[in-house]
Amino acid sequence: MVLFSLAILVGFALLVWSADKFVDGAAATAKHLGMPSLLIGILIVGFGTSAPEMVVSAMAAMDGNPALALGNGIGSNIVNIALILGVTALVAPIAVHSKIVRKELPLLIAIVLLSGVFLYDGSLTLLEGLLLLLGFFSLIGWSVYSAIKGKGDALESEIDEELSHAMSLKAGVLWLIAGLVLLVVSSRILVYGAVGIAHEFGVSDLIIGLTIVALGTSLPELAASVMAAKKGEHDIAIGNVVGSNMFNILAVIGIATVIHPVASVGADVLVRDWLVMLVLTLALFLMAYGFKGREGRINRVEGSILLACYVAYNGYLGYTLGAF
Repeated sequence: MVLFSLAILVGFALLVWSADKFVDGAAATAKHLGMPSLLIGILIVGFGTSAPEMVVSAMAAMDGNPALALGNGIGSNIVNIALILGVTALVAPIAVHSKIVRKELPLLIAIVLLSGVFLYDGSLTLLEGLLLLLGFFSLIGWSVYSAIKGKGDALESEIDEELSHAMSLKAGVLWLIAGLVLLVVSSRILVYGAVGIAHEFGVSDLIIGLTIVALGTSLPELAASVMAAKKGEHDIAIGNVVGSNMFNILAVIGIATVIHPVASVGADVLVRDWLVMLVLTLALFLMAYGFKGREGRINRVEGSILLACYVAYNGYLGYTLGAF
């Protein structure tokens, strides 16, 4: 038990640190190679902050624990909206200026609905996993197109500011490689500890994925969004979450499903966890999209509501498990 707990703590700490170094290294390398800053922000930073979820879920699926991978994907989306944007809005209300972020919000809803269609029959097949990955690569293509056409977008100036102190090319490549290696190592340690804890307490891999693992793998998004909001970089703060949530469904769940299709998905995943994810996604759209020419905005009251939803959801999970 002590060993499993230690593995989770060490795994989380190393995961957050390595993810940060991986993103810094990738962004610096791309900048030196002449990639547009907007594309770096949309693609590399968004991809990088989702790297922990991707690697952890892939490792879990390879170890024969696809339910943990599924829980991590859905749970991370719940954490991203309810906890991360809730906390971020309390730190500094989030104003959405970027047209790119506004275009991504309805796309995120469509992706969430697609995942519900796949979960409806109580399974995730190899074909569905491949379709999710196809959607992921299509999203990358759309991101490249948006970055090229989005010159002058509000998001661009914020990303330029973030990349103004980029490291050297040599250091960037070094941290890109080292960060990726450490991501794999820390993910392996984390999955070992999480599965061990689940078995010790008789809790399903799904629940562990929805709670402990989802919270831990979302820490890079939490740090990135809070720091961005404190700097006044609101579009980066919300863009990190929206991009990460799309990647979580398409890539995190897609990769895990291709590695290990899920023959039986419990009905509670659809009627409880997926439904909570959908409701939070719709709430995010209503808050952040902006209607009738007004800019989207998540204020402190709405942030408090999101945070209360996170507490209530986890409290309900704990109650159904008899923890309270």
